[in-house]
Formats: sequence, structure tokens, C-alpha cells
Amino acid sequence: MFDIDQDKRLNTYSDKVILKRLLSYAKPYKKEFAITFIFMILSVGFALIEPFIIGYSIDLIVDRPIDFGLLYLMMGLFFGSIILNALFNYLQNIILQKTGQSIIYNIREQMFKHVQTQDIDYFNQVPTGKLVTRVANDTNTLNEMYTSVVVNVFRNLILLIGIITALFVLNAQLALILMGVIPFIAFFSVLFRTFSRKAYRLVRANTSIINGFLAEHLSGMKIIQIFNQEKEKYTSFKGKTETLKKAQLRQMLVFAVYRPTMYMLYIGALIIIFYYGGSQVLAGTLTVGVLFSFQNYTRRFFQPIQELAEQFNVLQSAFASSERIFSILDTVPRISDEADAIELDHVRGEVEFKDVWFAYKKDEWILQGVTFKVDANQSVAFVGATGAGKTTILKLLTRDYDIQHGQIFLDGIDIKTIKRSSLRSFIGQMLQDVFMFTGTIASNITLRDEAFSQKDIEIAAKYVNAERFIEKLPGSYEEPVLERGNNYSAGQRQLISFARTLIHQPRIIILDEATANIDTETEIIIQESLKKMLGIGTSFIVAHRLSTIQHVDQIIVLSHGKILEKGTHQTLLKEKGHYYKLYQLQFDNEPPHASEAISATP
Repeated sequence: MFDIDQDKRLNTYSDKVILKRLLSYAKPYKKEFAITFIFMILSVGFALIEPFIIGYSIDLIVDRPIDFGLLYLMMGLFFGSIILNALFNYLQNIILQKTGQSIIYNIREQMFKHVQTQDIDYFNQVPTGKLVTRVANDTNTLNEMYTSVVVNVFRNLILLIGIITALFVLNAQLALILMGVIPFIAFFSVLFRTFSRKAYRLVRANTSIINGFLAEHLSGMKIIQIFNQEKEKYTSFKGKTETLKKAQLRQMLVFAVYRPTMYMLYIGALIIIFYYGGSQVLAGTLTVGVLFSFQNYTRRFFQPIQELAEQFNVLQSAFASSERIFSILDTVPRISDEADAIELDHVRGEVEFKDVWFAYKKDEWILQGVTFKVDANQSVAFVGATGAGKTTILKLLTRDYDIQHGQIFLDGIDIKTIKRSSLRSFIGQMLQDVFMFTGTIASNITLRDEAFSQKDIEIAAKYVNAERFIEKLPGSYEEPVLERGNNYSAGQRQLISFARTLIHQPRIIILDEATANIDTETEIIIQESLKKMLGIGTSFIVAHRLSTIQHVDQIIVLSHGKILEKGTHQTLLKEKGHYYKLYQLQFDNEPPHASEAISATP
């Protein structure tokens, strides 16, 4: 079972675990990283030569007479090392950028693929904004780690080792004095690391909260405006942005304190070097060129330390993002295929529920011992009060949820032994709230499946009467669809969903209140389409309007998760039970609906 707030378990990931997992993504690119390291070592080598060349050149100038031939040679070597250093840096960066983008691409793919395996309850509990942040923002944060930090950390470590070696070669006594500042550097770096990690976690957590808030409230802006809640929502958003602002300022403060501290240590080291080194120059035991080279190496000694701090800053951001990414990848779906789950070649459409018990929450039973059977190509309708369990039955059939007790059979096979993708490929669902994707009408019918031709699209649309309005549009089947299909009416979206269902040729049709909230004229068209759709295969219908289900083969009356009555429309009316009361209550208080108009039409 997953956590509703996954942020609570982020601290379970140690730096070692995170780094190991992050490096595992780089394994397929070992060749690219190996080439990068070769270029890096060459670049570091030429960078280390430069201070020595400058110091040696200074001694050549101080000495008399000046050996211009040797001086020009040093100048040539100096400019040559700069050019080669820049060249190897360029090649290193090009390879790293390409490799880094490939790694991020793979991580994003893995995340999206994993998210798609989650059950419906997961998406009900985890805010969409958080998932968007994980897949888009957090993966992007890792890019700099792969393209900069991983290699440059090694580069700076090698550079530090090379500089320390050069310092001891130049003057061991001065080098030992300089090493006295290393404990202070280590102390402040460890302190920085502790506070920096906490600060980055706060920033990433609050960024995720704001993204979740925006995703929810932008989607519900219509409700906010209708109920005049703009001021309250603005105040709430302002509070969240203030919290994020404080977290970001805290992060900046941590780094703002660390960097000047390192600079103070550098200045202190220079004072010590010039004091002791200057006295040696005056004593004639050290040349000016060597002192300059030593000072240059000292400056370069602190430069990689500063860069390591900056890279550690990026690394902390990457680690904070990694924790959030891994919290997604490590969430095991509650519903998954069994190891030996089977693929179905074909389905007749016979469905049986056998003593099915189900609860969304422990011991709060929605279905209690539900048993019924629907033969292939039959139609069954579920009626009852809100909360009776009608829609739940449909969700269990598609394995959006798994039952606690009992069995559900499809053609005599327990659906738990069938691969979910195989099971759902034979089921077509038409819901009250039709979701449409940005694109075109054609892409929404096919769901961008290139296996379907234009002719397939047109046949499906014509069969469900959707072509009546589609062919009147300027772009016809290529007419644009805006976000969530907001540029189409509820009835038009419903007809497109019918065509979408039909083109995938399901053997089982699920119809959950598909005619609710639709005007009478459109409902007449939809009812005509429904009559055709119900002849395709086995049909499961949930409808509050009893007038729409009078011709189904079987009506099941539910109450508090139990079956009260089963039978045809006429049989249940004769029994004068619960269904009879519902029918009387509804038709005493409602005018005739479109379905009655259809049946009355000669």
C-alpha cells in the first residue's frame, strides 16, 4: 500500500542509496563517460602545467641575461596548453550534454510507464500537480547532475590531488603550512552539507505543494468564480508562496554563508604563504617565480573547493529530486498481474459475480455477497439509490479495484488470472464524464492508435450517429479539440466517446450514466446510438432514468451493497417490489424523457 503523502517517507533514502541508484542509470553509457574522463584528465593536465610555466617564465625574466629562445618556448607552451585545455573541455561538455539528455529521457520514460501501471485509487489520492512535478521538474533537476556534477566532481578531486602534489614538489615546507587550513575546510563543508540538504528538501516539498494547488484550482476555476472565492483562494496561494519563499531564502542563506567562509580561508592561506614565502625569497632560498607559482596553485587549490561546494549545491538539489522520483518508482501498485497471468485470444462475454464482497476502506462494505450471471451478448442494468454499489460493480469488472472475497469470472475464467491489459482490451467504457485529449476529433476516436484508418474512423462515427455533427465542422474529423474537449457540448463529447469505444471493437460494453445532463434533442440521438451499441456484445448499464433500461435482458436492483431483486422490466413491475416503487416514484415526479419519445415515434 502506498502513502497518500509520499513526502513522509523521503528520509528513508540515504545518500549512498541515492547515488548508487543514480549511477545505475549511467551504466549503459559507460563508453561515453570513459571518453569524457580521458578528455577530463588531459584537460586537468594542461591546466596544472600553466602555473608552472608562468613561474618558470618569471624566473627567466628575473635572471640576467634573459634567454629569449627559452622564454618564447614557454610562451608557446603556455598558449598551447590554454588552447588544448579549451578543446578538451569543449569535447567533454558536448559528450556529457548528449549523454545527460539521454539519461533524463530514460528516467522520464520509466517514470511515466510506471505511473501508468498504478491503480485508479492511486490517482484518487495523489494530487496531479505532485505527479507533474515529479515527472517534469524533478527529472529536469537531475540533468545538471549528470552533465556537470558527476564528471566535474572527479575533475576537481583530480585537480586537487594534482595541485597538492605540485605544491609539495615546489616547496614542501610551504605546502605543509597550507595543509593546516584543510581541517577548517572539512569542518565548514560538513556543516554546509547538513544544512543544505534540509533546505533543498524544504524547497522541493513546497514547490510540489504549490504545483498541486495550482493544478487543482486552475481546473476548478469555474467553481471558484461562481462562488466568488477568488479572495480566499488568493490568500491560500499567497500563504503557500510565502512558505516557499522562506524555504528558498533559507537555502540561499546557507550557501551565502558558506562561500564567504571559504573565501576568508583562502585569504588567510595567502597571507600565510606570502609571509613565509616572502621571508624565504628575501633569504634567497626561494625564487620569485616559484613563489608566484605557489600562490597561483593556492588560488587554484581553493577554486575547485568552491566549485565542489557549488556542485554539492546542485547535488543536494538532485538528491532532493531523486528522493521524490524514487518515491514514485518504489510505489508498488496494489493491483498487479499474477506471475502466470494469461492473455486472452477471444472473449464471448459471459460474466459471473460469485459471492463478491468489496470495501474501499476496511470493513466498510460497499458490496456484500453479490452474485449474478450475465450470458454472452445479454444486457444488464443496475438500479438503486446513490451508494448502492452500482458503479463499483463496473469498476471491479475492469479490475480498477480488486475484491476482498469471492470471485469474478469472464467466460468461466477468474479475472485475477488474466492480464489486466488483455482483460481491458475486450471492454469498452462510456462514462458520464467524457475525458477528451488535446488534439483532433480523429485522434480522440483512435487515441492516436495508428492501426486505425480514416475509413475505420468514419464507419465508427457513422454507426453511432456522431457524423451528423462532425461533418458539419470546418475541419471535419481534423477539427481541433481543446483541453478536456471544452469546445464541444456534453452530447457531442458523448457521441465521440461512443465512436472511440466502437472502433476498438469491445466484447463487453460498460455504460455508466452516459445520458445524464444532456438536452432532450441530443438524448434522442444518443438513445438511437445506444440501441446499436448494446447489440455489439455483453452490456452493463447504470442508469437513474428507468425509462432508458426497459428493454434490457436483466435488471438488478441494489440496496446497501446487496441484491434485492433481479428480472426483466415487466417481471419486476408485476412483483410490485422495490423496483416497482422506484418506477412509480420516478414517473410520478418526472415528465417523459427522450427515450419515451423514441418509443412513441411511429
